[in-house]
This record gives sequence, C-alpha cells and structure tokens, in this order.
Amino acid sequence: MANAVFVAPFLMESTLRFVDAAASLPGVRLGLVSQDPQESLPPGLRSRLDGHYRIADGMDPGHIKEGVEGIARQFGGVDRILGSLEQLQVPLAMVREALGVSGMGVEAAINFRDKSRMKTVLSQHGVPCARHRLAHSADDAVEFANEVGFPLVVKPPAGAGTIDTFRINTAEELRRWLAVDPPYPEKPVQVEEFLTGEEFSFDSVYLDGRVVWHNISRYLPTPLEAVDNPWIQFVVLLPRDIDGPEYEPIRRAGPAALDALGMTNGLAHMEWFRRPDGSAAVSEVGARPPGALITPLMSWAHERDFYSEWARLMIFDTFDPPARRFAAGAAFLRGQGQGRIRAVHGLDEIQQEIGELVVEARLPKEGATPSPSYEGDGYVIVRHPDTAVVERAVRRMIETIRVELG
Repeated sequence: MANAVFVAPFLMESTLRFVDAAASLPGVRLGLVSQDPQESLPPGLRSRLDGHYRIADGMDPGHIKEGVEGIARQFGGVDRILGSLEQLQVPLAMVREALGVSGMGVEAAINFRDKSRMKTVLSQHGVPCARHRLAHSADDAVEFANEVGFPLVVKPPAGAGTIDTFRINTAEELRRWLAVDPPYPEKPVQVEEFLTGEEFSFDSVYLDGRVVWHNISRYLPTPLEAVDNPWIQFVVLLPRDIDGPEYEPIRRAGPAALDALGMTNGLAHMEWFRRPDGSAAVSEVGARPPGALITPLMSWAHERDFYSEWARLMIFDTFDPPARRFAAGAAFLRGQGQGRIRAVHGLDEIQQEIGELVVEARLPKEGATPSPSYEGDGYVIVRHPDTAVVERAVRRMIETIRVELG
C-alpha cells in the first residue's frame, strides 16, 4: 500500500479530476491537503479519500509541509507528494526535500518554473529556443529590443500558461508599456524574441531517465493570439499520426530539453514552434500535466484514462505506453460582446452535421457570466480515426457556433 498526499489548494473542477483518479487507484492510501474545506468536495470523492488536512495557504511551502506532516501522522508515513498545478511544483519540491520524500527536487523544479533560467539552461545545452532576457529595468528591455527587434513577447518569469503574457509590436508600444508598468529589480520581467511558425505541444512521459512516450498537439491559432483577441474561438488538435518526418525535430529537441532541465519521472508539457524552415524551437516546459483540455484529448485519442495514468506514474513510477487509435480535437467556445451570455447560436446545425463525432462537451450556459480565461465558456471534443475529419469538424464548430453576450 502506497501512502500519497495530493496537494490541491483550491478544489477546482479541473484539479478534482486528477484527485479523483489518484483516489481511485488500487493500492493507494490518499490524503488531500487543501486550502478549501473538505465540505467543498463532491460526496463521492470525499468518501474515497483516506484523509484530509486543511491549511491556511495552499501555495506556501511551510503550510503545505504542515499539511503533509498531518497526513503522515494519520498514515504512519508518506511515500509520495503530488500536485497538478504549475505554481505548486517548487513548493512541492521544497517539501519533498524537507521530509525526505522521493520525487523532483528544488533545483530541477526551479528550472521548469523560472522561465528565464529555463531558457538559459536550454541555450547552454544547445536546445533551440527564443532569445531572451530577464529585464530588471526599462533600460534592459530597450537594450534587448534594440538587439533582437520586434515583435517581442513579455511575460512574468514564473508565469503559468499564457497568464499575463502579451506581445509588443513596435517601439511605441514598448515605450507606452514601460511608462505604465516598467520592470524593476524587485519585479523583473521576461522579454523574449517572438517566435514565428505553427505552435504545438509536446507532452511526454519521462521514466527512468528517458522519454518513453509522447503526444503532439497543435494550436489553431496560437494561445497568445487567443489571449490578445478575446473573441477568437480556437482549437486544439491531436493528429492521429505523429511519427512522420515533420515531427523529427521536436522528437530530438523535446527529450534533450527535459534532460537538460533535470526532469524526473512524470508527465511534462512542452510548448514549441515549428518555424518556417521546419526546425523546432522550444517555447516553455512544465513538469506537470497539460492544460487546455489536452489531458482528456489524450484520453480520447488513446482510449486510456490519462488522469489515472498520471497518478499511477507519480505514485508507482509505472507507465504502459498506449497506441494512438484516433485523432481528437477540442473547440473552445468564447463569447462575443459585453455582458452575460445571452444565447448560443449554431448548436442545432452542428449537431446535425457532426453530432456522431462528439465524445465530450460542456456548453455555455445562458445567463452565466463569461469566463475570464482564454479557454472560454464551453467546449466540444470530437474524435475520429481520420485526422482530416476531426480538423474539418472543429473548424466547422468555431465557424458556426457563436456565443452571444449582452
């Protein structure tokens, strides 16, 4: 019996899918450490947990350590500490080291979390990535812009996904940004070369010192374009065939990046660009499961529950690589206009056209406040053995379905 602690500061629906998968594994005694009260858990999941410890700050390593020690007293020890959020990976590593629990340590976790350090490490190991600088002042940012040119990408050094990430196209835009929110030594900003090309993910299982399995997903358009244009309904597409020569550059660069950053057993999420010349450039890497519905998409494409696969990998260090049987795609539905969701148009037409391809959906609710997230107010997932069928279906959805606000 393995004693494991899942740290989930806030009991969000997306996080609870991972918690539930871990709690359902045979041979696991699972305790949950959270900032939210136990009463917030769904009754079924609450009954499957073997312990719960509430802490005041679910992101603070000292509080997390207190919670893990509380569960350890109940269980008689803890073998693994896990969590699915990007922002948790360094605090979890600190607690592992403090308590002598196996898993990723602090130095590797910082490599993945600190985007400036990450790209420095990648560059030192010959892994292609964007030119970058951690700007501690307005002068740093201007100097880098003069060296690299425009456009540039600006982001926090410890960001997650595309939160607080934006594009600067001209010297005038740079001047306006620096006048309003300049970087300073206590609050530096990561400034990067803007990479052009098609954007993908490289999601991989790293086990016993090597990549043993990988997934490739394509973003249409890029996440940054979706953030810059809140009205855009975008797509994540998992093609069925990912073994062709067009993906050979990332099959080389992806594992090299994980080796350089110090990856240990787990599931990593990497974003990368295929540049116009066909070469790959790594954008960012997270030592955690992917977002943007890629986890359920991988589950549908492989007929394997990747929530459970991740939990099993993190607790038992085991993974049985699955075959990719389908292409899969998700269309993200986002509101247009201002106000609450007034209506959702085009659903009947889409149901008639592609209803037999739909395997999962969460539709926008009339009267609801629109989501501030770039993932929008709902989604539809489709799958089919033929990638072209899936791509046509997701494109038809974002062309046809319209979420009206008012």
